[in-house]
This record gives sequence, structure tokens and C-alpha cells, in this order.
Amino acid sequence: MEQSDLNSTPVELATELTIAWLSNPNTRAQAEEVPAFLQKMHEAVTSLEDGSGRAEASQPEAQHEPAVTVRKSLASRDHLISLIDGKPYKSLRRHLTRHGLTPEQYRERYNLKADYPMVAPAYSDSRREMAKKIGLGNKGRQAKSSTAPKVERTKGTRRRQPKVEAEA
Repeated sequence: MEQSDLNSTPVELATELTIAWLSNPNTRAQAEEVPAFLQKMHEAVTSLEDGSGRAEASQPEAQHEPAVTVRKSLASRDHLISLIDGKPYKSLRRHLTRHGLTPEQYRERYNLKADYPMVAPAYSDSRREMAKKIGLGNKGRQAKSSTAPKVERTKGTRRRQPKVEAEA
């Protein structure tokens, strides 16, 4: 960096940042939006220069207000209502992933119990029935019982070995 760049005023820095933002081909901005963006850039540069930007960044994350109550989120067997946006979902996992959360983080964010479900009860039941219908989980048991029939033995008896005739 040159010495003149280090001595720039906040207005000059904000102007340069705004020009860089507008020159990006992916930026779609209307002419009316430019003054507001320039003002925001000036405030950001000024707060960084004063050191007040660091105090704001070090504050703890704001508490998240749920869109609905926990009781209402569990009211239906057919769906769960997300505490993030208040919309119904059969399964929350993909929805949480879109918001960058794991189920544990979601439960922690909204102070939910560890057993708060991530899948609607009716959806879980239908998936369980489908799995039973196609035989998931039973294939190992069936294979063992069908390939090796049990032979009843009494104590003291041995199996006879088949006789092999000697070729000589």
C-alpha cells in the first residue's frame, strides 16, 4: 500500500469501496440504491476507524425468537412447524441444513429438550411400515434360518463322515 492510501479519509475509502461494488458485473443495483449503499459504507469505515466496530462484533449473538411456540410446532402428527420460519415440514433436517444448523444447534438455539423430534410422527410411522413391508432389517435373520437347517442331536452321538473310496 502506498502512504496516500493509509491517510485516506473515510469518505474516500467509502467511495472506493462503492465503486468497486458497482464495477462487479454480478451486482445489480438501481441508481436509487447507490446513495444508501455509499452511506452504509461510510458508516462502516468510520466505525472501523473509531474502533467501535470491534465492540459491536464482540457482543454475543442475539437471542432468536421462535416463529411459533414449541407446543404449536408439535401440534400435528402430519408435520412439524419450524421455529425458524413457522412453515410445516415432514422432516426438519434438510430445512436446518439450508440454514446452516445441525439438529443439536437448533435444539440449543431454541432451548429444546434433547428428545425434540426432527421428523413428524405420521411420516416416521409411514416410513417404518414401508421398511417392514420390503423386509429391511430381516434379511440377515432369514438368510441364517433358511441356509442352515437345525439338526437335532442327542448327547453322545457324532455325525458320520461320508466314506470316500480310495482310488489306488
